[in-house]
Amino acid sequence: MSVTSSTPAVASSAAAQAPASKPRRSHWARRLAIALVAALAGGGGALAWGMHEQPSIPPVVWLQHPVQSFTFALGGNPHPVQLVLPPQQPLSAVALLGRQLFFDTALSASGKQSCASCHDPANGYNPPPGSGPVMLGGPNMTSPGFRPPPSLAYLYRQQPFSIGPDNEENETITLQQLAALGQTSQRAKKTAQSTAQSVQNLVPTGGLFWDGRVNTLQQQAGGPLFNPVEMDAGTPQRVAAIIERQPYAKTFLQLFGPNVFADPKQTVSEALFAIARYQIEDPQFHAFNSKYDAWLQGRATLTSQEMRGYLAFNDVNKGDCAACHLDQPTKDHLPPLFTDTQYEALGVPRNPQIPANQNPHYFDIGLCGPFRTDLKNQTAYCGMFLTPTLRNVAQRPVYFHNGVYHSLKQVLDFYNFRDVQPGRIYPTVDGQVRKYDDLPPQYRANVDVTDPPLNRKLGEQPAMTAQDMRDIIA
Repeated sequence: MSVTSSTPAVASSAAAQAPASKPRRSHWARRLAIALVAALAGGGGALAWGMHEQPSIPPVVWLQHPVQSFTFALGGNPHPVQLVLPPQQPLSAVALLGRQLFFDTALSASGKQSCASCHDPANGYNPPPGSGPVMLGGPNMTSPGFRPPPSLAYLYRQQPFSIGPDNEENETITLQQLAALGQTSQRAKKTAQSTAQSVQNLVPTGGLFWDGRVNTLQQQAGGPLFNPVEMDAGTPQRVAAIIERQPYAKTFLQLFGPNVFADPKQTVSEALFAIARYQIEDPQFHAFNSKYDAWLQGRATLTSQEMRGYLAFNDVNKGDCAACHLDQPTKDHLPPLFTDTQYEALGVPRNPQIPANQNPHYFDIGLCGPFRTDLKNQTAYCGMFLTPTLRNVAQRPVYFHNGVYHSLKQVLDFYNFRDVQPGRIYPTVDGQVRKYDDLPPQYRANVDVTDPPLNRKLGEQPAMTAQDMRDIIA
């Protein structure tokens, strides 16, 4: 939760943008941050943060690490790393073709919609600014979708969908067997400071779309292309015929051979492959040039507010955002993507602005359907959706799988008040707060009430102050 970003900005309070492996949390900077958080939680007056103060560091830390403490107190990173970034090189001929296809509106039934229509390069490959909870598509651009399009950025390290920890034992187990095992396994609490403890949780992870129903960017590109409420391209025969008439048809023949148009399915397959290569090769899909990336490498200094936000983002007793939105480099120095790529049932309120929700019997339950069907009988996962990256999060027009919120302030309010003051989050009908109103009653037990700050009880103090939330967003 949290983050801001400029063009390629990041989250984690500093303005970090944001899957892959769990980051290592043992380096010095994290230990110092933990020490600071612990000291602040102790309530010592000398350690208190002022509205415009730099962090006040415990004397013992100053004595043990004087140089690093001084650097941290001034907003610097006392333990910088050299991030391993994607290579910067010219696009291949296939990727260049993919770029043309990505922007080609002729492939859609309306002649007005392309991949870029819902994944705007100028907006971090999110939906365009001002978009609603769903996009309109179809032959007349009047058919509403069901979910807001997720960002296409930072997917170059996304792993295929799976359930459970990655080990040799699980290599020979089917997805259905793992799902059944996961329903009976105990779940460890996941916090920003103990992600290693939760790594053995048998939980869904990876995949693309909000429900992880496909595993490759090539498959992902084919979804909207043929979806009747999106580009609605019709059949492979229609798409192949259009491609054969386009100026880039000659490139198809050069790259894929003289018979590429003889089989429409092959034509479409090569087109989707080219789009995927464009997304992988073009560095704009995974630009790591935010202020937070520079800070990780010791090339930038955080402001007082950004540093406070960084600590709150990682503080188990405040935001605890980094429990799911990992903000540290991997052990191989790959830059953080601000997601653990796992699935969570959060119980966000129902969005009446989605046309499908006008039917009181319609529910989007993520991994269990309606668009994914292979896990529909694994009821322990009903209501779970993919944890999105927080990179470029400030550029998203709406938030969560149903687009119910339009600002980061609203998102943080949800985490802060969902359990302690649910009346601020959910509708009240006949004097009763309708908590988890976007889930059928039989699946509401799947909602996460274990991981901070979602483990608080009705009437307890919220985890974050208004200032904490402003700092995290900064």
